[in-house]
Amino acid sequence: MTHFIRTFQIRDSVSTADEAFLAEFLRSVEIQRIETAYSDGAWHLLVMYDELRRKEETAQIESAISAALNTWRAQLARQLGIDREAVLTDGAITEIARYAPTTAIELSVIASSMSCDLTEHGPAVVQVVRQTLEDLTS
Repeated sequence: MTHFIRTFQIRDSVSTADEAFLAEFLRSVEIQRIETAYSDGAWHLLVMYDELRRKEETAQIESAISAALNTWRAQLARQLGIDREAVLTDGAITEIARYAPTTAIELSVIASSMSCDLTEHGPAVVQVVRQTLEDLTS
């Protein structure tokens, strides 16, 4: 997730108004880090933050992809008469949902970083991710 940065000033002459403005902003974001310095009659703040709305959207997307992959995995495992972990591990589902690969190349990067072989089911996994993303945006 990309962090955002915004700067603020709390001026000595109007500190109450500046503090109220800052407080309003801080209630609407998830703070990652705050740096402060005082100069020229004001506190200068650098706020690194994540937007809560984006964080919630990301969590919803990951959850939808995980659910779709779990459903697909369970159906395939039943058809093949094997354990669902043999089709795709829980850890792989988590990582795939996190990065939402929509191409075979993107999926291969994820698979290689986890040292797992997805050559057999890779195209189906990519299709599940694509379909889930399409369903979420329509």
